[in-house]
Amino acid sequence: MGTTTFPTIEKCPSIGRENDTVVADMDGTLLRGRSSFPFFALVAFEVGGILRLLLLLLASPFAGIFYYFVSESAGIQILIFVTFCGMKVSDIESVARAVMPKFYSSDLHPESWRVFSSCGKRCVLTANPRIMVEAFLKDFLGADMVLGTEIGVYKGRATGFVPRPGVLVGKNKADALKKAFGDSQPDIGLGDRHTDAPFMALCKEGYIVPAKPEVKAVTSDKLPKPVIFHDGRLVQKPTPLIALLIILWIPIGFLLACLRIAAGSLLPMPLVYYAFWALGVRVTVTGTPPPPVKKSKGNSGVLFICSHRTLLDPIFLSTALGRPIPAVTYSVSRLSEIISPIKTVRLSRDRATDAAMIKKLLEQGDLAICPEGTTCREPFLLRFSALFAELTDHLVPVAMVNRMSMFHGTTARGWKGMDPFYFFMNPSPAYEVTFLNKLPLELTCGSAGKSSHEVANYIQRVIAATLSYECTSFTRKDKYRALAGNDGTVVDKPSIKDNKVMGC
Repeated sequence: MGTTTFPTIEKCPSIGRENDTVVADMDGTLLRGRSSFPFFALVAFEVGGILRLLLLLLASPFAGIFYYFVSESAGIQILIFVTFCGMKVSDIESVARAVMPKFYSSDLHPESWRVFSSCGKRCVLTANPRIMVEAFLKDFLGADMVLGTEIGVYKGRATGFVPRPGVLVGKNKADALKKAFGDSQPDIGLGDRHTDAPFMALCKEGYIVPAKPEVKAVTSDKLPKPVIFHDGRLVQKPTPLIALLIILWIPIGFLLACLRIAAGSLLPMPLVYYAFWALGVRVTVTGTPPPPVKKSKGNSGVLFICSHRTLLDPIFLSTALGRPIPAVTYSVSRLSEIISPIKTVRLSRDRATDAAMIKKLLEQGDLAICPEGTTCREPFLLRFSALFAELTDHLVPVAMVNRMSMFHGTTARGWKGMDPFYFFMNPSPAYEVTFLNKLPLELTCGSAGKSSHEVANYIQRVIAATLSYECTSFTRKDKYRALAGNDGTVVDKPSIKDNKVMGC
């Protein structure tokens, strides 16, 4: 049966489908894009690095030839072998959980999602490796069942081969659907190509999703829950062209990053601002920062309360001020401490010890702190730790926001020592530092008797309003459980079950 015999997705009603079962293909159906190369490229780069990405890019033309002139199954098998061969299964699962949802969720087809989300039971039948797509489909789209291509595994590593029944295309999709549902017939089948016709014919209703490049993706506010936490180094979806540009740029970008880091570390702080501009790093300063506090006995320095985007926040704060501002940090690599142009002091996570240390540092001058405790890439602010509000009434909120076009300068799964290098490897990274008004004494703990939580929540709301971000009650532990499977220090099972976004 050809796909032309099925009506288009626009003709599928979505009202009153709460008791219906939908079975949908993925590439070209649930997702707007029909090519799975970018998602294989993400796994290749995030697990195997630049050499694996290069190998996949070189193999992709052969995969295309086999896809069109031999079979769809043969082309996909080449991509699977080149991408997965030799990889640890645990690493693939980690990338599928922490990296892929951001890219998948930004490519959802609006009409397919309208129908898929309206049904009470949801199944996805896809030629993609199940290990690569299942975490996103179940955690973010509410899929009850994912039937995908299985990959061969030997001693915890992927072999690159596909065991029987092979890649789920054509008849294999129909057989998998029969095996999963038995004699019961799904209500709706969604597909986008002729090889989807066999499984669509097994459903009570079948609808085809025509290729329309102009269709806009579903916006994040229409998803069951937003993708607040995500990991991985790549900012853009690596299409073949972007993958080629990344491969060609990395050697140049690394040398440029070394030069930028050297300029920030070795030059006097008043000159760093101009050196960054000369080297393509844009720093925009708005608001009026307070003058340096005159050192005298009993005179406390200003505590700058910064939103946390990368570990470079205090450095760009110092760049904006033209003077080095020490920073207290929760965790930073030894390499980052060595190359840092400012003093960094590690917090012990013992409340009394940290409070005493911060008070001592404030007696010596101004200080910077990021009370979120970890970074967040999306337009959200994590919960502010309230300890800082108890230690001084001289509080200046600072709204930090940055822009990266190629690489993210943060990681939860990788080596944090490379974070500054990846940030500065971007062709033209940018930071915007906005100094807000110093907190009035009537809103502080010491002078007005406010609780530390009231002060912390107020500053969180002020910074969020400035950046047009949303406040959340998520913490550092929530992030690491979602992305790395631990709380940042102790191995634990990954879980974020609730969307804890709250209004500002």
